[in-house]
Amino acid sequence: MADQKWRMPAGMDEWLPPAAWRLEQVRRRVLDVFHAWGFQYIEPPVVDYLDALLVGGGDDLDLQTLKVVDQRSGRLLGVRADMTAQAARVDAHSMVADGVLRLCYAGNLVFANPASSVDSRVPLKAGAEIFGTGSLNADAEVVALMVEVLAAAHIESPVVVLGHMGIYQALSAELGLPENLEKALFAAVQSKSETDIRELVSAGPLGDALVRLPTLMGPVQVLDEAEDVLMPLGGAAPVALQQLRALAQQVHNRCPDVLLRFDLSELAGYGYHNGPVFSAYQADIGQALARGGRYDGIGAEFGRSRPATGFDVSLKALVSAPEPVSSIWAPWLESSTQARHEKEQAQLMAAIAELRRQGEAVVAALAADEEPPAYCNRQLKRVDETWQVIDRHSPAGTDGP
Repeated sequence: MADQKWRMPAGMDEWLPPAAWRLEQVRRRVLDVFHAWGFQYIEPPVVDYLDALLVGGGDDLDLQTLKVVDQRSGRLLGVRADMTAQAARVDAHSMVADGVLRLCYAGNLVFANPASSVDSRVPLKAGAEIFGTGSLNADAEVVALMVEVLAAAHIESPVVVLGHMGIYQALSAELGLPENLEKALFAAVQSKSETDIRELVSAGPLGDALVRLPTLMGPVQVLDEAEDVLMPLGGAAPVALQQLRALAQQVHNRCPDVLLRFDLSELAGYGYHNGPVFSAYQADIGQALARGGRYDGIGAEFGRSRPATGFDVSLKALVSAPEPVSSIWAPWLESSTQARHEKEQAQLMAAIAELRRQGEAVVAALAADEEPPAYCNRQLKRVDETWQVIDRHSPAGTDGP
């Protein structure tokens, strides 16, 4: 029906002034930080072949991805719900280099099924990835970059939560569960349900360790508790724990004022992470602002397996209450052949141009009877033969230019 055309699909959101401009300012600041750290900007396509989008992503990413048949090729296309695989393709195929490659991006994603009914289905994400090194130095740099990005968006006192996928992966591999039960165990650990975990694992040190994972969260002392649980088991889990401890020290060295917490059952993401993982929170916001981690080897699907680590940040979540837009209203002057009027008009045009060069927003009237918009709280007014900026609600000339 015609009167319903203004409605949008469930979960879609449109940003209006002044919030939309604030969002764009945040995006620019984040990209400026990426640029300052030497990351190269890429623009992956919003729509891509489905098999390229789902590389290493598992079932969660598949369920999040909108799909359509390409009328040209007959192949399935997807609207991206994540950009990590696209960045991996760039590293493996489009920008092949032997050394370390740093890439960054920013753009909209589309979620077919967001995790929460209140989440946007069209989040705006920015991210940074490092390819070509398995060093913890790279993971520490990515975490430090994440912290600086939050600072650029005026997020104060973030909490960084560190974990390591290798701990869970080592323990679950020892169980040798069939695929369906392994998926159920992953979901149980991800949701921190000790009861469900106990139902899926047998009694014994290995099962007890998996049941304990959701409880191993908190300040750095929790790593000592984790050692008591994992060291007797041997294998890869204690090694991953030591990597986590070493990463935490590096992050502390780079960001000494950031509050670090640990969560050994942190399994967030789309299934491609296989090393240290991390996320950032802020007390006033009930969801992660940024997430990331190590995902070595997913570029193999594109013909080149390389170590990689990175993160992305939800730009919409970084937008605080938007500040009122402060614009300047410039009056309409009728064209005239009289020298005095020509001089006034030339001076007005020059004043408008100079203010815009200085970064001010100037709205120029298009007709004599046009009313200034509400967000123009200042105006250009001719005072003592010059055009000056004054408060629209103050007597003429009481404010300086």
